[in-house]
Amino acid sequence: MNEPVPVTRVTDLGTARLLPDLDRAGAWLLTVDGAAQSYLDPADPTHLEFEYTRRLAAVVDAAAPSGEPLRVLHLGGGALTLPRRIAAVRPGSRQRVAEADGLLAGLIAERFPLPEGCGIDVEVTDARAAVSAAPPGGADVVVGDVFGGSRVPAHLTTTGYAAAVARALRPGGVYAANLADAAPFAFLGSQLATFARAFDWLCVIAEPAVLRGRRFGNVVLAASDAPLDVAHLARRTAADAFPARVLHGDALAPLLAGALPVTEDAAVPSPRPPSGAFSVG
Repeated sequence: MNEPVPVTRVTDLGTARLLPDLDRAGAWLLTVDGAAQSYLDPADPTHLEFEYTRRLAAVVDAAAPSGEPLRVLHLGGGALTLPRRIAAVRPGSRQRVAEADGLLAGLIAERFPLPEGCGIDVEVTDARAAVSAAPPGGADVVVGDVFGGSRVPAHLTTTGYAAAVARALRPGGVYAANLADAAPFAFLGSQLATFARAFDWLCVIAEPAVLRGRRFGNVVLAASDAPLDVAHLARRTAADAFPARVLHGDALAPLLAGALPVTEDAAVPSPRPPSGAFSVG
């Protein structure tokens, strides 16, 4: 009986657990301090278990024609689920991953080493520092998926951070971020107002139940200085096993009503999720 065994490891920023998925041979769930963080099937990097990851992938795919290599800066690494997927479907892509937790990065490298020549480089550094130091215009896509526990850190919510992201992107480049909020969406509204200072076009992607205020959940924010193909995004996310809606343009007005951009001195983390919202029993 060679059944996989869970792994628990204290890391720099918490306690990580790797849990085998008994329903999908060879796949693993990564949790940090009990919150689901990443899901990885090393044998099939195109499999994206979490719906928010599929929505991030949809935004990334909107940045360039299918199969075209991309230059991607990932803020937050986890099990490197999305970088592995991009490497598989867009060979030749160059990807840099900024992961603040060095021991977590070491655990993932030990258990799930990256294929040689995959074009993914992992650096142990803070996300804000990484994007601030990125060469201007050097990225086609910046992906923000950073959570301290279950909250987006305050220093990744400000106008200064948004400006740094915009500088790192080429003209027409795309920012895709995983956020979390619930009605009345004070945090999401503040992020829209913040990124509207740096980008001309914004959209959000989320399940209807989240947008209607029925529950706390993930919301993907996309930003660019040029519109993405909204019709394609809408079709793709609506066809998902957990369908989502795409809001842009005038549809964002209710979320922006009364919202102010976040300055450095006013920054706070994203709201604390309700008990059990992202936890794994």
